[in-house]
This record gives sequence, structure tokens and C-alpha cells, in this order.
Amino acid sequence: MSETSVAHFYDDLADDYHLIYADWDAGIRRQGDALDGLIGQDNASVLDCSCGIGTQAIGLALRGHRVTGTDLSVRAVARAAREAAHRNVPLRTAAADMRRLPFSDGRFDAVVCADNALPHLLTEQDVHAALADMRRVLGPAGLLLLSTRSYDDLLRSRPASAPPQVHQPADGGERTVTFQLWHWHEDGEHYDVEHFQLLPTRGEWRVKVRRTAYWALGRDRLTGLVTDAGFVDPEWRMPHETGFFQPLLVARAAK
Repeated sequence: MSETSVAHFYDDLADDYHLIYADWDAGIRRQGDALDGLIGQDNASVLDCSCGIGTQAIGLALRGHRVTGTDLSVRAVARAAREAAHRNVPLRTAAADMRRLPFSDGRFDAVVCADNALPHLLTEQDVHAALADMRRVLGPAGLLLLSTRSYDDLLRSRPASAPPQVHQPADGGERTVTFQLWHWHEDGEHYDVEHFQLLPTRGEWRVKVRRTAYWALGRDRLTGLVTDAGFVDPEWRMPHETGFFQPLLVARAAK
């Protein structure tokens, strides 16, 4: 999957991304609270290098952190900035590739790469480049918070689809349904996704289909890549421990 096609996927999804959530504002608060608990300090300088429309970045800004959000998608970053302004929280944003972050060395206390963003990188070389640049922009003992799907389970079962998600507007309006079909490659690790949204329009369903690809990185393999990139003390934290919706790999930048 090319860099351009990943950017196109999220550019096209930017206006509808919140419809993945039953309640996006509740998701912002819940995810921000969970990540704040792991950061463990007040007023931290945080880079969310896959910020999308701002779910984690806004949540952390609401908790008082100094947050910068970057993403490959220009349209997603623009929406993140608008959503933060609407909520009266400061959020610096920029369009940037996580493999080439436009920041000086040691600038941040923590880097967040959440919501299964890293597995869009389909080769070990690209994953290493991204992790190495996250390490570069962290100060000594800076914190990495990296979340992915629970791929150890998925690699065993290789499902053909993901469960549907239903968004119910707060005003009681018509629901939106989001679901995915997965097409596994012969290597058993990479898979293509067809991302469907069923949008109600004047009593009928309008269908949007978007396509992208992922690399299903198991926990041991991703831990090894994080260690190779210069992080120490890697630890997987599960949703029942953190309150975050995905498993989180927590590690520190080597001093």
C-alpha cells in the first residue's frame, strides 16, 4: 500500500471518521483519560504522530497537556484543528509522515502512535524508520505509547471481517453503520481492508467504500522492532488494565 493511498484513505474518511464511534465525544474523553494515566505527569509535551481527526490529541489537551498532532492526511489534520478550536483547547497541528517527523531532537516528553496507525507501514524498514524518528524526537527516558489491534489473536484466526460499529446521533437521528471486510495475503501477515459505511439518506442507505492495507504485527515482533529502534523497558498493557480500547505497548527512550 503506497503512502499516497493511505493518505487518500484518511483524506476521504476525515469528514465521516467520528461515525465509527457510538459517541465520539465520549471516546475523546475516555481515551484521553486512559493515556493521561499512563503519561503520569502534568503538562507534558506530547506528540500524537498519527492524530487523525484528533481523538487522542484532543483528549490529552483536555487533560492539560501541551499537544502537537501530526498525520499523513491533510484533511484529517485540518479537521483535528477545527475540532480542538470548537472545544476551546490548544492543539498545534501539521501534516507529516511519521517516518520523517519535522521536529528537533528531544523535543517531546511523550509520543503517542495510537489506533492501529503503525501497521499501515507494510515493511520492516518503514516501521523501523518511524520508530527511530519517534525515538529521536523524545527526550531522555521519554515515553512511547503505541497501540495496535490485538494481532496475536487475529493472526491465529485470520477473520474475514470486523464486527459492525453503530453510531447513534445524540439528537436521536438515523444511525450509521460501519464495518470492514478483510482479505489476507498469502504471507498470512498482511491484509487488505474494504471499509464500508452505510449512511442514511432520505430513508435509503448510501454506501461508501474505502480501501487500505495493514501489516498484522504480533506483540513479540513489534516489541523487538521497538527495542531495535532504541527503546527500553517495553511492556504491553491490556485494555482491562488501562481503560484504553486497544493493547498498548509502553516503552521508554534509552537515555
